[in-house]
Amino acid sequence: MFPLWGSRKGFLACCRTGLLACQGFSLSRLLPPALKFSLLAAFALSPALAQFRVNVNLVRVVTTVKNQSGELVGDLRKEDFQVTDNGEPQEIAVFERHSDLPLSVALLVDISGSTAKDLKYETDSATRFLRVLLGEGNLNDTVALYGFNWQVTEYHSFTHSLASLTTALKALHGEAGTSLYDAIYLAARGLEDREGRKVLVVVTDGGDTTSSKNLQQALAAVQLADAVIYPVVVIPITNDAGRNIGGENALKFMADGTGGRTFLPTLGAELDRAFNDIISELRTQYLLGFYPRNTPLTKDRFHKLQVRVTRPELRVSARNGYYGEAEGDSRTADPRISVTPQVKRK
Repeated sequence: MFPLWGSRKGFLACCRTGLLACQGFSLSRLLPPALKFSLLAAFALSPALAQFRVNVNLVRVVTTVKNQSGELVGDLRKEDFQVTDNGEPQEIAVFERHSDLPLSVALLVDISGSTAKDLKYETDSATRFLRVLLGEGNLNDTVALYGFNWQVTEYHSFTHSLASLTTALKALHGEAGTSLYDAIYLAARGLEDREGRKVLVVVTDGGDTTSSKNLQQALAAVQLADAVIYPVVVIPITNDAGRNIGGENALKFMADGTGGRTFLPTLGAELDRAFNDIISELRTQYLLGFYPRNTPLTKDRFHKLQVRVTRPELRVSARNGYYGEAEGDSRTADPRISVTPQVKRK
């Protein structure tokens, strides 16, 4: 079994003096000894000074922009974007158009009993998706494969090998319940320490039935991983009657909160088109980065982000916040769940 280890790096760390603090790293690792001594001496001579904070965490926001017709817009400049953190305008320090940062994609496939009859069609489409994703992108792009029913199984860890992933996809079979939120939570935890852009693609036919985690906990895990979620809800039933509309709405809520997009295809050509649209968005993303400055702090660690463009006719998709510094730290330990042993690692 692979337990969930520790908590996310990047929370407030305070040096032993109680006077100097930085976000995510201890001061002794950031400053040379001479400068650290000078700062401490300055504070000792100036007792009236309040706490001094050095914010060293770059907040990265993956952004997609479309016109009114839904077409991707990929020719904007840094000057066209505006970012606020808890309402405070921020200076964009990092800007990449058509970012070629490597992708880490967690592909989550629903293998509950209700998917058994359609699973082969879904895995065939997923294989075509992976062939294009890994064949045309960055050589450092990787994919991990998870299957979820009443439990969550990692069938393959992050790899660039299409052959290995194809073999793992063929091993999937459907049975029992649907631990959707657990799967998203665990896959997001697995993305936390990955470099570059991070994505979850969730292929399912409906809502959650057997998770120990809830919607809010799953979404928080995705936000903490700085990842984007793309739900692909396969709908063999095209009218609302008989469908799990609640599950679809929950997945849309998570996609909107992370800057992703929800797809509701039927099997066949529509499912292939959904996967192709995901690839198009991943290839036309902007990467915005800023170092939080003058951000108003609240008791909530969740900072509200807003990304706008100067052209009002364009629509922006970006995550709506991130977990950072707060006035007080009241975090409590999460109940731990685990992912079942992975089948392959390469």
